[in-house]
Amino acid sequence: LTLDIFGALLNGAALYPLEIKGEGLSALADWLARNEITIYRSFPTTFRQFTDTLAGDEAFPHVRVVHLGGETVTRRDVERCRKHFSPHCILVNHLGSNEAGGMATYYIDHDTEIEEPTVPVGYPVPDNQVLLLDQHDSAGGPGDAGEIAVRSRYLALGYWGRPDLTRERFLEDPTGGDQRTFLTGDLGRRLPGGCLLHLGRKDFQVKVRGYRVELAEIEAALQAIDGINEAAVVAREEGEAGVRLVAYVAPAKPPGLTATTLRGALAATLPDHMIPSAFVFLGALPLTPNGKVDRRGLPAPERFRPSLDVPFAVARTRVEERLARIWAEVLDLEQVGVHDPFLELGDDSLLATSVISRVLTAFQVELPLRTLFESTTVVDMALAIAQELATDSTPATQKHPPADWKRFPDEEAAARE
Repeated sequence: LTLDIFGALLNGAALYPLEIKGEGLSALADWLARNEITIYRSFPTTFRQFTDTLAGDEAFPHVRVVHLGGETVTRRDVERCRKHFSPHCILVNHLGSNEAGGMATYYIDHDTEIEEPTVPVGYPVPDNQVLLLDQHDSAGGPGDAGEIAVRSRYLALGYWGRPDLTRERFLEDPTGGDQRTFLTGDLGRRLPGGCLLHLGRKDFQVKVRGYRVELAEIEAALQAIDGINEAAVVAREEGEAGVRLVAYVAPAKPPGLTATTLRGALAATLPDHMIPSAFVFLGALPLTPNGKVDRRGLPAPERFRPSLDVPFAVARTRVEERLARIWAEVLDLEQVGVHDPFLELGDDSLLATSVISRVLTAFQVELPLRTLFESTTVVDMALAIAQELATDSTPATQKHPPADWKRFPDEEAAARE
């Protein structure tokens, strides 16, 4: 904010702030043209929502710089800039903080090739040394991810009234020099050419099923999928189920994405433990007053069955009905279709184990766990149980009467839909 204000005023330019919450984004295009704005600055999320309001025939001949920062910039953001702004407009990705000012900058023109889904934040600005430190505050090796730290003599003095936090985040020069080191709390990785890649906040790093997961990496993979305008991923604590990853996506119009298609696209680039358990579709991500994603404002996933490529199908027998009820209770959903793949409903090894345990108890069968793990739908699981009971020495009618396996009459099945 300091750079935004004084960077304009001290260079003889006029400063035009726009209060997004009050004025909205629909009139921003006319506002930019009418005031002949030359440098546009915002968070990437605000930029995405702004470009979503554009029809494609707008012109911004005076805008020569689109300056983004504060959040991860993606390759799709570069495409948006090139689509809506003139070929002479430069996109600037900037990494900075109130404590250290500007730390790194990356300039992108219409010929710059972006190979990674996430746009680099560039190279250190003059008089700053950017380091990547491990958990012991030691510099990592080439290609290693680490916490971004800035060594400079031009840092803030500290935090007012918080000497403890000042000591934690500002490290004195061990040699007694005047250069201190500020720990930003951001994670990064250096590319082979020395360019810095921002990987998100350190506090957005979570553990899922024993694996360390970078939420920003999942968000970048989501935003690289055609048809998605915005994406955010949060980790939610679900009691005994542990930590679940929930993805919030704002699809482009017209809608057509499903949880099935998103899982499939993510599976091509991410390991299983990084694929979210639930997907929530929103018209737009909520924003804070300054234009960042309001993660606290993201709603909890509803208990409704997610949108899948498979149409909903009701149980045809009482066994299927009982199995569907077990699945729904474990997955915390209101209902489950008999052809719904377990993977698409929020696959998790702990949840799968819970389902199998309850099924074995409810149906009093001794099935190999692998058989049930391979039963990806209620119908498959019902068939596996039926085959086991057919070979069991105990008559099936003693465990489950014939009525349990008989199909519901057509009128009763219709009433269940």
